[in-house]
Amino acid sequence: MSAHLSNQIAVIVQTVVTLLAAFTVAFWLGLVVWTFRDIYARSRDILALIFAPLLVLILGPAGWLLYLLLRPHRTLAELYDQALEEDVLLRQVDIQPVCPHCKQPVEKDWQVCPYCHTPLRRPCPNCGRLIDISWDICPYCATDVKPALVVRETPPPHQIEAASPPPVEPTATTAE
Repeated sequence: MSAHLSNQIAVIVQTVVTLLAAFTVAFWLGLVVWTFRDIYARSRDILALIFAPLLVLILGPAGWLLYLLLRPHRTLAELYDQALEEDVLLRQVDIQPVCPHCKQPVEKDWQVCPYCHTPLRRPCPNCGRLIDISWDICPYCATDVKPALVVRETPPPHQIEAASPPPVEPTATTAE
């Protein structure tokens, strides 16, 4: 009976070892596949695409840990998204109009700068739409308009002198 029991234990141990070996091989190959997919998402360099999975195939989990330390920080999709965000921000900065006199940001539909009172746009005498102050024709209705190149030079508030009081008129006093 003890021989039969030792045979059963040997079969159970052999089955467990076989299952562990199969799991280890499957896990190892899974790490190789994961590494290939990860490096493919991060780089199109052919050497990196070959070297990274090969590193994991040869060194196993230790190679996978080494790959995690050496891999590019961001994926190509993240880099592309970042480039798009930067492009959008640059376009927004370029689109924001500024006053030609004081360089403060202004809106497209303002007629004067609220900071320095410089004329920015004026209504077309024919269609009423706002046009640039320097244009000699309305682009909306093709009406010829006289350009008004008036740039208001307003001194900064700290340079404006207080208005002098009006002169006092002498009053006639009668001495009696």
